[in-house]
Amino acid sequence: MDAKDYLKDINEIKTLMNKSSRFISLSGLSGILAGTYALIGAAVVYWLVNTYSNGTLILDGRIFRLVMLVLAGVALLSILTAVTLTIQKANKNGMKMWDSTSKRLIINFLIPLVAGGLYILIILSHGKYGQTGGLMLVFYGLALINASKYSIGDIRYLGCIEITLGLIATLLPGYGFWLWVLGFGIMHIIYGTWMHFKYDVKN
Repeated sequence: MDAKDYLKDINEIKTLMNKSSRFISLSGLSGILAGTYALIGAAVVYWLVNTYSNGTLILDGRIFRLVMLVLAGVALLSILTAVTLTIQKANKNGMKMWDSTSKRLIINFLIPLVAGGLYILIILSHGKYGQTGGLMLVFYGLALINASKYSIGDIRYLGCIEITLGLIATLLPGYGFWLWVLGFGIMHIIYGTWMHFKYDVKN
């Protein structure tokens, strides 16, 4: 066996080790759909606030509760879509959906996300909601980066973009809504499309 064969074997071993330590069945299409849901939800929120609240969102008002319901609906649809499409891709590739790697992925994703969600709820209870959109982006970006070591490493770049947009939103709270739309809507569609053609189409 010559040097080329040894290098080939080493590369194959590295590939197998990488696959065994990373959950690679995430679907790019789920990112596209999540971004679409976010844009639809943002359009509904924009219409509600400007039609019934004169462009001002009151924390304890009925419109605020409707806005929270819309955001919860967007999150739920995104999660269900991601789980469904990921299961389909895992089955197609002959991989397990629920194993030690996927468990680590979910745990590492949820830690900053849940902590951020609780923090946002706390500041909302104190009547401070001007930076909510920015905080959502920052904690979501941290969750993506934290989970990237157990999944497709490319998602950490999306995480960095989300954090950057979130920090800009905290500096410019008047643009928080539009930066939220850019981060959760447009960037998801762009990144999901790129991931779909880079990973899904080849499979």
